[in-house]
Amino acid sequence: MKATVAVALLAGAVQAAPHYTFPELTGTSAWSSVRQTANWQSNGPVTDVTSDAIRCYQLNSGGAPNVTPVTAGGQVSWTVAPNIYHPGALSAYMAKVPSGQTAATWAGTGAVWFKVYQDMPTASGGQYTWPSNGKSTVSFTVPQCLANGDYLFRVEHVALHSASTVNGAQFYISCAQITVSGGSGSKTPSGLVSFPGAYKSSDPGLLINIYNNGGKTYQPAGPAVFTC
Repeated sequence: MKATVAVALLAGAVQAAPHYTFPELTGTSAWSSVRQTANWQSNGPVTDVTSDAIRCYQLNSGGAPNVTPVTAGGQVSWTVAPNIYHPGALSAYMAKVPSGQTAATWAGTGAVWFKVYQDMPTASGGQYTWPSNGKSTVSFTVPQCLANGDYLFRVEHVALHSASTVNGAQFYISCAQITVSGGSGSKTPSGLVSFPGAYKSSDPGLLINIYNNGGKTYQPAGPAVFTC
C-alpha cells in the first residue's frame, strides 16, 4: 500500500513539473508585491481567454501586501518557478492605476492595458523556437516616457505546445503592483486593451501548430508593443 501511494505521488509530481508560476519580482519575496495566483500550488494554466482569470489569475480579490518601486527606463525582473518549461510566447503589459486608487486596491478592469514587451521566435524546419524557453528569470524595460505613479505590471507566458486545437494554448500569468518614478510623462500609451477582451481563442498566435508552421511568420496575440 505504501509503495502504491509513493508511486502515485511521484507520478503526480512528474505530471505537474512542466507547469510554472511567476511568484515574485527579483529582490522581493514570493507574493509580497505580486498578487497570489490561483495556481500558486498547482502551477496549472488558464486556458479560457474569456474568463476573468486571464487578467491576473488571482486566487482572491484584492491586492498584494506591498508595492515595489521601479524607475522608468529601468528593468522589472521576475522569478519563474521553476522555469519556463514549455515553448511559447512571452509578453508583458502595464496598466496605469486611476486617480483615487492604488496599485494594491485596483482590479485592472476595462480597456487600460498596454503591451510593453513581446518576444518573437526563430523558425527552422517548420518549427518555432522562443528565446524565453527554459528561463528562470525574465526582465522587461519600463518605458521611460511614462507618467509617474502606480501601475499594475502583468507578465504572461502562453505555452503553445498543445495549441493546434481551440483552447489548447496555456497561459501562465501574474500581476505585480509597482510604483514608477523618474518618468518623463511625454507620451500617453495607446492601443489599450482589456482582459478579458484582448484575445480570441481563434487568434493566429493562439491557435497554431508550432511544430509545422508552414513557414509563416508568427503573429502574437494582442496589440502592438507600446514604444516611447
